[in-house]
Amino acid sequence: MSNPFGATKMQTIRLILADKFIWLLSGAVLLATLAPVQGQVEAIAKIAFNIGIFLIFLLHGIRLERHEVRSGLRNIKLQGTIFVWVFGVMLLIGLSLSKALDQILPSDVALGFLFLAVLPSTVQSATSYCAIAKGNVAASVVASAAINLVGVFLSPLLFALLASAAGVVISSDTIMKIAAILVLPFAIGQVFQPWLRPFVMHHKELTGWLDKGAIALAVYVSFSAAIIAGMWTRVSGAEFLWLAAALLFWLVLAFGGSWLLGGVMGFARADRKTLLFSGAQKSVAIGAPLAAIIFAPERAGLVILPLIFYHLAQLFLSAPVAVRLAKD
Repeated sequence: MSNPFGATKMQTIRLILADKFIWLLSGAVLLATLAPVQGQVEAIAKIAFNIGIFLIFLLHGIRLERHEVRSGLRNIKLQGTIFVWVFGVMLLIGLSLSKALDQILPSDVALGFLFLAVLPSTVQSATSYCAIAKGNVAASVVASAAINLVGVFLSPLLFALLASAAGVVISSDTIMKIAAILVLPFAIGQVFQPWLRPFVMHHKELTGWLDKGAIALAVYVSFSAAIIAGMWTRVSGAEFLWLAAALLFWLVLAFGGSWLLGGVMGFARADRKTLLFSGAQKSVAIGAPLAAIIFAPERAGLVILPLIFYHLAQLFLSAPVAVRLAKD
């Protein structure tokens, strides 16, 4: 006799094992812990890091088709709900957790909750899990594209506004660096998209690995500086438990809240799945490079600590959720 629960469990495990980005990010954190980059190699790594960030946002600009974004925005109810959830509700959750944890966690780790809150959702994983769940994939593609398109500009501005209240000052030099390394390559990608996109899409596996490798390098460099500055001694075991509990609480609110909101809004089941995966996930592809630009390396590793763990946790959680929803 067949065992549906066992089949579902095996499908979930296969999804997690097949997601190479989980292991790439985990490997970057582990490598930074065991062999942090320093000395003369650090200078080379920083040059490669800046090139990698430029490449990430160039590829973002090339991939995100403007006509898809425009056509998808016509579904104002669904896309508007996703936008409000990502940059409204999720922002309020992160801001509240950041304030609540400020006296419990190291200040930069607590600030990381606010930083996580201003980020857009993922593109590839949100769309992939929406497809597995048999959701509205077209709407998911457009939602992720639109949110990330806006996020390139809005996330730094939101953080600059809200972090100033926490005593973090983002200088004009930092703003110029953000414009040069994030916005400029994105704009170049959009301008040359008609000529470059066919090549990028034809070599999706190669460009995908370049993209993921650049993100992993950003995480490795940031974590390395934090490790050298004594990150594992600055964050105690008890504080890690608080961090894990807060992130678990946020994940429950993010996934559960977005699913319930879809029901309240009267969305079709496929659209509720789109809202769930496009609304509850957060992008390390924008977060890790942005943190490295805003903060000194030894601080960036602490600030992105909630982001890294949230990103990994959302991938582990999305797999069984998508498999379960596919059966509805």
